[in-house]
Amino acid sequence: MEQNEIPQTGVQEGAKPVEAIPADLTMEQLLNQGDLNLDMPKPGDARTGMIASISDEEVLVSIGAKSEGVIPARELQAMSPEERANLKVGQEIQVYIVGSEGNKGTVQLSYTRSMEDDDWSKAEALLESKEAYQGKIEGFNKGGLIVGVGRLRAFVPASQVSQTRRMRYNGDTPEQRWSEMIGESLVARVIEVDRERRRLILSERAAAQESREALKERLLSEIKVGDVRKGRITSLADFGAFVNINGADGLVHLSELSWERVDHPNKMLSVGDEVEVKVISIDTERRRIGLSMRQLQKDPWEDSVEDYHVGQLVEGTITRLVKFGAFARIDDHVEGLIHISELSENRIEHPKEVVKEGDKLALRVIKIEPDRRRIGLSLRKVDSAQYSDQDYEAAMAAAGELNGSQKTAGPAGETSAPEETSPEDPSQPFGETITVEAKAVANAPEEPEAPASIGEEEK
Repeated sequence: MEQNEIPQTGVQEGAKPVEAIPADLTMEQLLNQGDLNLDMPKPGDARTGMIASISDEEVLVSIGAKSEGVIPARELQAMSPEERANLKVGQEIQVYIVGSEGNKGTVQLSYTRSMEDDDWSKAEALLESKEAYQGKIEGFNKGGLIVGVGRLRAFVPASQVSQTRRMRYNGDTPEQRWSEMIGESLVARVIEVDRERRRLILSERAAAQESREALKERLLSEIKVGDVRKGRITSLADFGAFVNINGADGLVHLSELSWERVDHPNKMLSVGDEVEVKVISIDTERRRIGLSMRQLQKDPWEDSVEDYHVGQLVEGTITRLVKFGAFARIDDHVEGLIHISELSENRIEHPKEVVKEGDKLALRVIKIEPDRRRIGLSLRKVDSAQYSDQDYEAAMAAAGELNGSQKTAGPAGETSAPEETSPEDPSQPFGETITVEAKAVANAPEEPEAPASIGEEEK
């Protein structure tokens, strides 16, 4: 018999013989072989263990491989009373291996870290599926909101907060902006997960966008052109204002904000304002809703334009110059166009050669188009002989109004004309003299009409 072999004496018949153990193997090598290989706990492992005992200071958990681990008192204190009450002797729980065996031969365990692992797995699944998550706002910092995801604390940057929530900003400091939102529910999408850096980022805007798309689909199927709805201003742009109607956005174009000319929506609106709008267009393919505010307002132009007629002389203020002419405001609600051909008898390349913004000029009304809400004005026809008779009648009417206003009231409500000087011929009444002069003017030969200008002949 060789020296390293175990004697076979006393072995019963039919028993499996014991194999010889090679003399050149170390203990570590022996432990790594076959049935002797033990699954020893290592830091970072997640294990299923059984609660062996519970005290106020620790929870002892059997984790297999003849090893026991301890959940320390500080972690028990961090648990809620409900969580601690749910722990029972003999219960199987998931634990996280924090450290190797200490002086007492026990392994440091963490119950909460194990539960966090489940939450990280849930967060990764949400990132993959792009599903929305609903949680509560637990806190904030200068950069945004803190939301609980199980035992994890997720961050919602200010840039990822929904427009609706941003409209509630009240102040410049984080406390003023966010403090009132703590405890509120928030629906967001997971947009970044990094376990190693313990980084979990959510976006309320992304979830809100998906929600708005679904709401817009429903609104497009329900809404009709001509409907009048109430909504809230969500954002302003150079070209108009976006209005949220039942969760879906529509656009009020700059030209549909008011009957008056508006340079920018912020001149009359602010984000958060509640407005009433009329649906004027629906594009189901492009999923766009056109809205109007001015169509719910009375058009002041309709009343104002009744005071004007073709040939009338008016005073206007040049408001802006364009390549094809100049716009002039002739009252608070009416703006007309002086076409470039109506600025001068001479040919010009640009209106700035004749007028500039702010100029106050006498102008003549040459065209009125009520259906198109347009008034055509002319500078070169102010002194045109074509309108001499009309100008004379207007002057006489104005003089009559002036004379009527100079009458004074006499006794017992009678009116009397102001005292007049006698005519040169005392035999003729003064009133007769006026009659003769008027007849003389009326019977005077007409002057030959001035030839039309080149511009007029072309027209």
